[in-house]
Amino acid sequence: MGLRINDTIPNLHVETDQGSFDLHDWIGDSWAILFSHPKDFTPVCTTEFGAVAQLADEWEKRGTKVIGLSVDDVEEHVVWKHDIEKFANAKAGFPIIADKSLAVAKALDMLPADAYLPDGRTAADSASVRVVFIISPDKKLQLSMTYPMSVGRNFAEVLRALDALQTTYKTPIATPANWVQGQDVIVALSLDDAAAREKFGEIDVVLPYLRTTKSPK
Repeated sequence: MGLRINDTIPNLHVETDQGSFDLHDWIGDSWAILFSHPKDFTPVCTTEFGAVAQLADEWEKRGTKVIGLSVDDVEEHVVWKHDIEKFANAKAGFPIIADKSLAVAKALDMLPADAYLPDGRTAADSASVRVVFIISPDKKLQLSMTYPMSVGRNFAEVLRALDALQTTYKTPIATPANWVQGQDVIVALSLDDAAAREKFGEIDVVLPYLRTTKSPK
């Protein structure tokens, strides 16, 4: 069965271009984003890794670690990073998991158990390794996004989703459609009006089941 929201991610031992470690140890008390790719030296993936590199300051502001995964080995990752940094004009300081055995991709349900890499393989042979996972400090999956090979990921949206997750984490609120940081949030239905006012102060009752309040700082 696949990894679902609120599942604890498996504590996999991974090999990266920055050494080997267990995922839970690497996450520590931080938020984490794992984004995966089917092959090094491919055009869309290079632009995506570059976008992540350019957002280094934003990840740091949010106490979030990022880690890539690609179905190639460490040596290829090291060489590929030169292309990524040249394209992005930014340092790719995050680790990239080497997953040529497909062990990590299979454990995270990106590929079926019987998948393998044929001789002369292309990115199409591991096309479903195009996932973004956002993981909270308790090591639980909070959000996942899966993309086809033809569509480059929008990391501004990943950043927006991270903001929403961190704002609502363990708090009885939700974010409305198209929410961005600083806008009003929705009060959870688990609180009645009196409890909502006691917790948040002023609320705006738009509909009996849709109440908003200022976003907590």
